[in-house]
Amino acid sequence: MNNPKPEPQMANGNHYPETKTISTENGSTLETQDKDVVLEGLGSVGVYDQWVSPSISGQRPKARYEHGAAIVQDKMYIFGGNHNGRYLNDLQVLDFRSLAWSKVEVKLVTESLDSPSPVPLVPCAGHSLIPWENNLLSIAGHTKDPSESVSVKTFDPQTSTWSTLKTYGKAPVSRGGQSVTLVGTSLVMFGGEDAKRALLNDLHILDLETMTWDDIDAVGVPPSPRSDHAAAVHAERYLLIFGGGSHAACFNDLHVLDLQTMEWSRPTQQGEIPSPRAGHAGVTVGENWFIAGGGDNKSGVSETVVLNMSTLVWSVVTTVQGRVPLASEGLSLVVSSYNGEDILVSFGGYNGRYSNEVNVLKPSHHSTLQSNMIERPVPDSVAALHNVTSAARDVESEFELVQEGKIREIVMDNDSDPMNMKSEKTGEAIVASLKAEKEELEAALAREQLQSLQLKQDLVEYDVRNSDLTKELQSVRSQLASEQSRCFKLEVDVAELRQKLQTMETLQKELELLQRQKAASEQAALNAKQKSSGGVWGWLAGSPPNQKEDDA
Repeated sequence: MNNPKPEPQMANGNHYPETKTISTENGSTLETQDKDVVLEGLGSVGVYDQWVSPSISGQRPKARYEHGAAIVQDKMYIFGGNHNGRYLNDLQVLDFRSLAWSKVEVKLVTESLDSPSPVPLVPCAGHSLIPWENNLLSIAGHTKDPSESVSVKTFDPQTSTWSTLKTYGKAPVSRGGQSVTLVGTSLVMFGGEDAKRALLNDLHILDLETMTWDDIDAVGVPPSPRSDHAAAVHAERYLLIFGGGSHAACFNDLHVLDLQTMEWSRPTQQGEIPSPRAGHAGVTVGENWFIAGGGDNKSGVSETVVLNMSTLVWSVVTTVQGRVPLASEGLSLVVSSYNGEDILVSFGGYNGRYSNEVNVLKPSHHSTLQSNMIERPVPDSVAALHNVTSAARDVESEFELVQEGKIREIVMDNDSDPMNMKSEKTGEAIVASLKAEKEELEAALAREQLQSLQLKQDLVEYDVRNSDLTKELQSVRSQLASEQSRCFKLEVDVAELRQKLQTMETLQKELELLQRQKAASEQAALNAKQKSSGGVWGWLAGSPPNQKEDDA
């Protein structure tokens, strides 16, 4: 760790046993507690805003990443995951009261609650593990032989039995690397990667009371298709999507879905905006969203960051050094509590090596107060910009996102507090920043309006030109039709002439035949006449015709 070794006396006045500093393989350090305080469980963590590695008894689970993690009754359950490309189906549990690992001996899986026939539990990775009514829900995930649609399984810790839940409606296509967020009595699923490695950005909601899937067609511009992103819900109304990756790049964009209007927007992030990442994990503590781990296809991300979901201001909680499990992809992150204090717990991950380590972090009250100091002046300033005059005394946080992606209104607790006096300068700075951004947006809007006007003029010119060309085209088409009609008439005339020509040729042949017949008739008549004349003169000469012929 890059943070100095903490003192035994903490900022909130409580005294904790000293921690030990241990070295990792690459020379970086992590904090661990003495074994004599391990029995106190998570209460032994006395370091704020630093990741520490507590001493844990029991046999560690197989190292893995892309597993599922969830807390039920002070126990963290780890299910499935990926180790060396092999999917897992074991269920491990870490008791936070004793900090001891144990493996759950799972009974055979029943196909459904109505059909008790047992079936093998399919190994999976990239699934989502959600606590629900002291049970666990496992949704989606990559498997060796994927099904066509997403399946929902439930684990009952009392009976140590897995069951497949029957769902209604059109279930989403099977996938892994999606986000599944519990909002009231519904699960909101976004994105992921299907069995054919196609990235998704679809939105589905499963009503846990009726077990009915609903395909949501939200308005606005949704996040680009992605997987291995993080999601959180704020004020039971706003779904936040951060980061994730495609096949070629990682993202650090933030998108918000209003679950009442079902409209996507992309607000402007402020503060120390995190670098692009995928495979990170996040949990919410109040209105703070803590995000750890992830990578950018080159290296693991070393910083743990927190987003105030009301002001959308990022800040860095701590940074680890070197190749440690906290700088890994596919780790899990859950939040537990001890003695009224929240504690983040991470497990597993992959950064070139598979991990099965547990690390914990306790957010300090100091950082929480800082976030409140940032938030409190904002409502007055933003309200002044938008002529909002109402003042709220009860804790009420709600923000509306406009198309420019800005927070229009944030209503927070405005009770009189010495912090307001101390944070006046911060409020003035935020007001100035918002005014500057407003001026930039107005200037950009003016440029867009000017460009739009120019485009409209060009469109009018194109319409006029198109009209002229259309008229010319119609004229040419009319001339072409006239010429086609003329050609048709000529073809008819030619056909008639050819028919007449054929008739004339036939008549010519008949005439020649008649002429030959006439010539033959005339020749025959002439011959007959000559013979008749010779016979008369021979008779007169005393020579009969027969005798003359004999003499000849």
